[in-house]
Amino acid sequence: MSWCSKRENLEDVTKILVETALGHEKADLVVKNATLVNVDSGELLENTGIAVKSSRIVFVGNVNHTIGTNTNVVDAKGKYLAPGFLDGHVHVESSMLTLTQFARLVLVHGTTTVFIDPHEIANVLGLKGIRLMMDEAKNLPLKVFICVPSCVPAAPSFETSGAELTSSHVAEALKWKGVIGLGEVMDYAGVLSGNEKVHAEIKAALKIGRVVEGHSDGLVGKELAAYRAAGISSCHEASKLEEGIERLRMGMCLMIREASAWRNLTELIKCVTELKMDSRHIVLVTDDRDVLTLVGHGHMDDVVRKAIQEGVDPVKAFQMATLNTAEHFGLDHEIGSLAPSKIADMVILEDLEKVKVKTVIVDGTVVVENGKLLFNLASPSYPSFALNTFKLKKLVSAKDFAVKSSLQNGQVKVRVIGVSEGKALTERLEETLDVVEGVVKANVEKDILKLAVVERHRATGNIGLGFVKGFGLREGALASSVAHDSHNIIVVGTNDQDMAYATNTLAQMGGGLIAVRNNDVLEFVNLPIAGLMSNEPYETVYLKAKRLIEATNKLGSKLKSTFMTLSLLALPVIPKLRLTDLGLIDVEKQEFVSLLVE
Repeated sequence: MSWCSKRENLEDVTKILVETALGHEKADLVVKNATLVNVDSGELLENTGIAVKSSRIVFVGNVNHTIGTNTNVVDAKGKYLAPGFLDGHVHVESSMLTLTQFARLVLVHGTTTVFIDPHEIANVLGLKGIRLMMDEAKNLPLKVFICVPSCVPAAPSFETSGAELTSSHVAEALKWKGVIGLGEVMDYAGVLSGNEKVHAEIKAALKIGRVVEGHSDGLVGKELAAYRAAGISSCHEASKLEEGIERLRMGMCLMIREASAWRNLTELIKCVTELKMDSRHIVLVTDDRDVLTLVGHGHMDDVVRKAIQEGVDPVKAFQMATLNTAEHFGLDHEIGSLAPSKIADMVILEDLEKVKVKTVIVDGTVVVENGKLLFNLASPSYPSFALNTFKLKKLVSAKDFAVKSSLQNGQVKVRVIGVSEGKALTERLEETLDVVEGVVKANVEKDILKLAVVERHRATGNIGLGFVKGFGLREGALASSVAHDSHNIIVVGTNDQDMAYATNTLAQMGGGLIAVRNNDVLEFVNLPIAGLMSNEPYETVYLKAKRLIEATNKLGSKLKSTFMTLSLLALPVIPKLRLTDLGLIDVEKQEFVSLLVE
């Protein structure tokens, strides 16, 4: 039964819930003798039980009177009982997994609800992509709520996407069952300038009581106030402590992101640990976690654990991943804490501060025991329109990546994108490079590599060229069809020949991530679904991704999340410099800039 159906059927079971709470009927499931993490009261309550009937909690306390001969009794003596974790902002596509495989993976880590913004697949497939995700979610034990993408494409005049969602499309999708809000409004310039499309989408969401999610990196002062005044209630892009403080003081939900490549928790959690600010409007999120991080470190359990390690009181840390999230989305009457009438989504933990999940209960049914999912989830099939998404004008050659200069030989100054570990923001650098026979050369010794974005949706033949510093490659090239948010092919390399080979091979594969050297494929992860997701089990994708990273390291990469970092360099809504298929962009100025400095 779908999540929406469960909500609608509450009225049909209220009488039996009351009867079970009184002990006249017996519970279907009882967890007893636990230490309850009560996120409603902020307490740890020892020797406490939970009784469940018809997927809902009916009693909290001494549950002996609810136990009958057919009651499934789970003895949690010496363990902790907490609400299932909620991820308040996540792009499932960034895991490289289908929603089904993502669910298999995160359920064992105690995540029972996710709020997804499927703008990655929407940029490739439009509304049909969102529908694919929604249809797949219907029969999963993981609860999935949709935030309708607000910016498809993210920056229409700066990139070529595979699809476009008009304000009418967005208004229509906002009314679908399972939709909870409007996805992150990345076009903050449009908000501030009064862009009609952006404001029409916000108005459509607010009119029907949907939350409007934000993306306001770098905004402060009157610009942030204006952005907030539009009705946008959250932000997951704050990276500096002062940005977090200002967002909390303006009544925004501060979503603290701990992703694979961009990690903001250590800095932003100081709002709580050092400044003693109220934590009830802070929500922990993952945003973009790839399969390597999910398998190697976990999901929301990992984020909560890190918050505790940074000095947050454990109960407050759990609130930030449960009740706070539910309240932000207006669902605290259903999920987010363990109280009578609420859906029985629970985790049993062997250790509170280490957040060691032993058992996961969804809708009152045990679904995970000792880290193992107790049943199989059938993998769906995907239509051809989701599997055949590459339309190159032609295969590229090395000469297509040549950066031309009017100078025949000598040196020129160029604008270079600077990247660094764990940061989504880039730096605006200027570097001097050699020109040989009218072509500007990369400088591997100075870690200045060639960067290119090749359009792959409309066969335009567009190729944006640039330079980047910070990857550390000594040889070869890397390419990816995961290139936020329009997901053209992005490629970085030490030489044009390997860059061309990587691009062509990737297109012929139908999408994915690839490492090449001397016209030879070292490793690759094939992602045939919209060029974003694998149709294989997460275990297989993990092993492929692990081998790919090992190959990348051999090429000299010094980043922990090389491909995640690469994927963000094409997103023209995050400062400072970005590259799309149309050229180099100064995001803060919202304009194209020449690669060569005059």
